[in-house]
Amino acid sequence: MTSLFGHSVRSDMLLLYVADALLCFLAVFALLVLQVGMPADQGGILAVPVAVACGIIGGATGLYQPEAFARVRKLLVGVLVAGLLMMVLLPVLAMIGPADGVQLGNHLVGVTLAVVGAVVTTRLGFAAARRSGRLVQRVAVVRAARGGASRLDQAEGALGPNGRFQVAMSLLPADLETRLDPARLRAERIRMVIADDPASLPPSLSRGLEAAGIQVMGETDFLEHHLARVDIERLPPGWLARSNGMREGPVEALFRRGFDILLGAILLLVTMPLLLITALAIKLDSPGPVFYRQERVGRGGRVFTLFKFRSMRTDAEAAGAPVWASRRDDRVTRVGRFIRLTRIDEIPQVLNVLRGDMAFVGPRPERPAFVEQLGRIIPHYNDRAVVKPGITGWAQVNYPYGASVEDARMKLAYDLYYVRRRSLFLDLLILVATVRVVLFQEGSR
Repeated sequence: MTSLFGHSVRSDMLLLYVADALLCFLAVFALLVLQVGMPADQGGILAVPVAVACGIIGGATGLYQPEAFARVRKLLVGVLVAGLLMMVLLPVLAMIGPADGVQLGNHLVGVTLAVVGAVVTTRLGFAAARRSGRLVQRVAVVRAARGGASRLDQAEGALGPNGRFQVAMSLLPADLETRLDPARLRAERIRMVIADDPASLPPSLSRGLEAAGIQVMGETDFLEHHLARVDIERLPPGWLARSNGMREGPVEALFRRGFDILLGAILLLVTMPLLLITALAIKLDSPGPVFYRQERVGRGGRVFTLFKFRSMRTDAEAAGAPVWASRRDDRVTRVGRFIRLTRIDEIPQVLNVLRGDMAFVGPRPERPAFVEQLGRIIPHYNDRAVVKPGITGWAQVNYPYGASVEDARMKLAYDLYYVRRRSLFLDLLILVATVRVVLFQEGSR
């Protein structure tokens, strides 16, 4: 893994991103200079934003998700959507670029094909490298007891068939002296030892392994670094005070607020026709108001009113008690089913962002009754309230929609990872991943 601004990024996916950007740059540069006849300096200037856009669009279409390589259909759809988005974006880049940038628009198909060709080339090379085993790291796992439950069993994203790691050796504490020998591990190309309980490894053994260039990690650290979620049962004392969510400086806070206001204003302006059509459809489909107002818990436990398009019948909670929404919920109207599937019902929350109740990125705000219930049974649940809630968040782009206590526990593990490692870079990753979630209707309700 590689740490970027406090967030752990898979080294192979980062390498793939760099390869995409580089090949996109070279392909577009060659097309503009050799075929169009543009001077090299101008061709280079125009190729840079296209290369950057190539990487961003790849992230927004799921091309940097490890599971995409195991599902050919998803990979092909991602490449197709990326190509279509590039065709939409190129005229914009041409308008805001130098005077000769209009030539990008004149060669729209050629530039798009060059970009798509570059993306396909990197994926073919990546797939070949994975098959050869060059991108998979072999690890040894030390379990506390035979057959015992381990949090590593949840590490499909890291240790599974699409993961960066392969379990080459599984050991018990009794095996340490005979099998956990640095020379033997190096001979078997094992470069990491993961222990359920790091205390089970004698200090002298840990030092010997690290001296031999073999990394030793506890399962808690491994899961946080490689699955991007925390172990809420094992958070160290005082973790919250040391988290990035508690250390936001005035400049960063001002930048976040300015970004939220600017993006919110642009989004409302661009989607205004869609909002008017949606409001009319809701009115024609079922009796009741267009907007749905509901109390939610925000930063510091402050209660605010959240706005959404109404997607359920007006008697959805006739019994009076709050009820979690569920998949195929029969309270959802016909129009409501569509706007929930496409996330259009969430757009009015931009008003909450402009009012300062929410941010674009942060943990999802919950209803007071659910916060009280979950706060009693899930450790550290209320710690998520140290930052503003968001329209989208780390849990939303990593975990499917759920409506149970166990789902809330898993989402909290992602939310607290965000609180712990919050940064502008992580916010950007979440916004890009949100495009993927909306485009491919991941986790839709």
